Amino acid sequence: MENKDYNTTRAKLLMPEYGRHVQDMIEYVVNIPDRKKRNEQIQAVVTVMGTLNPQLRDVVDFRHKLWDHVQIISDFKIDIDSPYPLPSRESVNVKPDPIPLKQDKIRAACYGRNIQNMIDLIADREDDEVKKHMIKVIATYMKQQYLIWNKDSVSEETIFEDIKTLSGGRLTVPEDVHIGGGMADASTRKPHIPGNQPQRQQNHNGGGKKQKQKKWKKN
Repeated sequence: MENKDYNTTRAKLLMPEYGRHVQDMIEYVVNIPDRKKRNEQIQAVVTVMGTLNPQLRDVVDFRHKLWDHVQIISDFKIDIDSPYPLPSRESVNVKPDPIPLKQDKIRAACYGRNIQNMIDLIADREDDEVKKHMIKVIATYMKQQYLIWNKDSVSEETIFEDIKTLSGGRLTVPEDVHIGGGMADASTRKPHIPGNQPQRQQNHNGGGKKQKQKKWKKN
């Protein structure tokens, strides 16, 4: 058992997408004492890397990417004549800038933050027919979201009041806007599942009476 070679005892793969064989080849090239020989061998390794990762061919200047990956896999220890400027360890390990996220609390979990943001945008818009249409569309969608959380039917007055609350009183649904009650009824109605209904007995006798079974007597 002591002579077994497991991945847990091997060196960490610096770029797993290339596999251990590529990393072993690059480590071999690193230890070649002749610089001219190193340059010859690393050319072959780069060709293998491009063959193993054909998706890189869709990347702009993919050859440059491959040579940069050689440096990363060698842990920046390989001394070769690269056709491209050598990347630094610092430039490779630069972390992207964090994306700022809103920390304010969602006012209504059943609608989510996107609905809340859309209501804010609609509230800031000047009154016109487009705004009225946008209110109707978002109210209809809010009704659908409400019914996902609460299976009971909901009136349009409740949805309109929620719009007013989420907008901080800035948005009031016009009196001539309605979203109807058919959607709530359809959402709460149990779907018809074939086979649930008891089957009616079919009468093949024509006269409306069940055919009596004949009794057979044993002779």
